[in-house]
Amino acid sequence: MFSRRDIQRLQDIIDNADRIATYLKGLTFETFVQDVKTVDATERCIERAIEASIQLGPDKMAKVLDSFPAAQVRGMGNRLRHEYGTVNNSMVWNTAIGDIPPLRDACACLLAELPDD
Repeated sequence: MFSRRDIQRLQDIIDNADRIATYLKGLTFETFVQDVKTVDATERCIERAIEASIQLGPDKMAKVLDSFPAAQVRGMGNRLRHEYGTVNNSMVWNTAIGDIPPLRDACACLLAELPDD
């Protein structure tokens, strides 16, 4: 069902979510937008997490999070990669604090349930 590569992608999502949490710890939106490096780093980690979820595919991601919005995730990934001028700090912040933590937790729960090889 989940290959070693799939497991690595789940771990990539967790790792990037943890980096985001570290970057944003103690920040408000106002302090976040004033720190361009943190904005850039957060955006890049979101992009990596999105790419890992896309590589897993919508069927496997639905097993991770049954309400996983595959089309929206793919759309945001495309915006980050190709239409970066349309990405604003509110979008990055809201994704980082609202969407990434539940995705991270769902990936961690699934990994904990998978049998060890």
